[in-house]
Amino acid sequence: MQPEAVLNESQMMRFRQDGFLLLHGFYDIDRDVIPVLQGIHRVIGQVMRRHGQEDRRLSFEPGRFDDGYLELISNNRSHGGEVYDGVKQIPAFIRLLSDRRHEDVFCDLRKGSIPGVAGGGYGIRIDNPGEDRYRAGWHQEYPSQLRSLDGLVFWSPVRAITPELGPVRFRPGSHRAGLLPVVADHSGGRIGAYALRLKDEEQVLGRYEEVAPLCEPGDVVVVDFLTLHASGFNLSELPRWSMQFRYFNFNDPVGMAHGWKGSFASGIDFRTIHPELGGD
Repeated sequence: MQPEAVLNESQMMRFRQDGFLLLHGFYDIDRDVIPVLQGIHRVIGQVMRRHGQEDRRLSFEPGRFDDGYLELISNNRSHGGEVYDGVKQIPAFIRLLSDRRHEDVFCDLRKGSIPGVAGGGYGIRIDNPGEDRYRAGWHQEYPSQLRSLDGLVFWSPVRAITPELGPVRFRPGSHRAGLLPVVADHSGGRIGAYALRLKDEEQVLGRYEEVAPLCEPGDVVVVDFLTLHASGFNLSELPRWSMQFRYFNFNDPVGMAHGWKGSFASGIDFRTIHPELGGD
């Protein structure tokens, strides 16, 4: 099947200029989003039962899809990790992962591409109130994902993003600088991709303005693998939940040269593929 055009010329031009694009109402709330919320609600309930906690929650409603989650992690933080691992296996989420519209958008933005889903590159992220250890600092997506230099992230909130909840922060135009070297910073117990920091970070960031768009469930932000971005600080009393789907390009020469290998989620340190990026 040939890809269908989803984006107009103005949207494609904005993406080429900024390295990211906010698409309002990309997903249908009832068909695409609410089934994922129902799945999250059920997984939380199962983790509660697994640990002998009685499920006294009210029946599912979209506005309280994560009832019980904060109580779970207040009893034991590791129970949140079980929820995190479980929700990425919700069938409704997996169906959305392979939605044809992702392919079509990829082909709109990357003419002549052959899109692929990045194994280990999809999930439902949970950013807990006031928690910084797992917050993603300023980074490009490629070093922690690999697959292909030419890749896209489809990021979508499942709770409306307010300034207090901490919107994702972007540096428009930073993708045009190409692949940037990094250093490892293990302070605060950070490991893996969370320990990577840009080399000469302040200098690099000073070249670009910062924007942090607010968005709603159903919206999608499409992000170039080379665009600098960072998690916002969650200063609210609620978890920030968001879906991420990462696609790569089988037709990208860099990815083809290393066999489209994955990085941290695949057990591969990106420095074995790109020693020039540093990281020590």
